[in-house]
Amino acid sequence: MSNWYKITSIKNIPNMGSRVVEFGDIEIAIFKTKDNSIFAINNICPHKQGKLSEGLVHEDIVTCPLHNWEISLKSGEALGNDKGCTNIYESKIEDEIIFLKI
Repeated sequence: MSNWYKITSIKNIPNMGSRVVEFGDIEIAIFKTKDNSIFAINNICPHKQGKLSEGLVHEDIVTCPLHNWEISLKSGEALGNDKGCTNIYESKIEDEIIFLKI
């Protein structure tokens, strides 16, 4: 069963950047894009387990810092010729506070 969890203020996530939250043994990277959209995905690249939170954000994509795989922040899917996927988490914003459904 999934529940909504209060995470942080949207102001605490840098534009074109991320913050990491932990739930048990799960690391979730919360990204904010240039248009202030929020995305939450597993912090692990499906290729070589690079920390996606350390990657570069462009549009709704993050580039893994290890081998430059591009991962869709919307779907968690690797883009281009690369194959693989990481989990995504539903998010919502209420009164400037980010909530994740986990």
